[in-house]
Amino acid sequence: MTENEIKENLGKVLSDLADITKASGRSPEDVRLCAVSKFHPLDEILAAVKAGQLLFGENRVQEAYSKFTELEGRVSSGEFPGGKPELHIIGTLQLNKVKKAVEIASCIQSVDREEVLSEIEKRSSALGKSIKVLFEMHTGEESKAGYADEADLYASLENCARGAYPHVIPSGLMTMAPFTEDEALVRKSFSSLRLLREKIGRDFPSLPMTELSMGMSGDYRIAVEEGSTMVRIGTAIFGPRVM
Repeated sequence: MTENEIKENLGKVLSDLADITKASGRSPEDVRLCAVSKFHPLDEILAAVKAGQLLFGENRVQEAYSKFTELEGRVSSGEFPGGKPELHIIGTLQLNKVKKAVEIASCIQSVDREEVLSEIEKRSSALGKSIKVLFEMHTGEESKAGYADEADLYASLENCARGAYPHVIPSGLMTMAPFTEDEALVRKSFSSLRLLREKIGRDFPSLPMTELSMGMSGDYRIAVEEGSTMVRIGTAIFGPRVM
């Protein structure tokens, strides 16, 4: 996809997001766009950076590490003065990939079990770096990753609240809605996450659990209406996967 096409697509998505947030009685600043650049080459990410997009999401750590280490070098050289791009890891994270993920990302959105949380702390501590995390909740199909049991999530949050992971900043929740044409099921997936975050806010007031990462290219309108603070959109910006 050309640089101009990406710039135009990005403008359309941002304009649409602004319209949806206003119609929902919210401010456009309430919802951030995470441009999902997985399977797309560095040149296309650079085109988005030139157009003003700085927050990106990647699923595959090895691919992300290659692209974003090079991107950071080019940005640091002054080639792109608009600001420093930020990377979120949004895919299921294997333990042996945590080290590289922590090195390049500012947030890991896909914490789905205590073991991952512990490994993130270990690797972040070694780097002397604090990193934000979102806890992925299973609200869709059986094949989806994420905490399926609220009790397991609460056990992780309790460990965070008592200071077991000093280099981890628990920042909110993430989910993927079920792949279905039934809008009611999609809406239920998102509303259940919002209600859970509200409950967590009451039960763990010391934790900054404010983020709701939900909504992708096909369902971000519903997600914003249900309170999303971050949408993860790839195809509507970059088109079909390239790599």
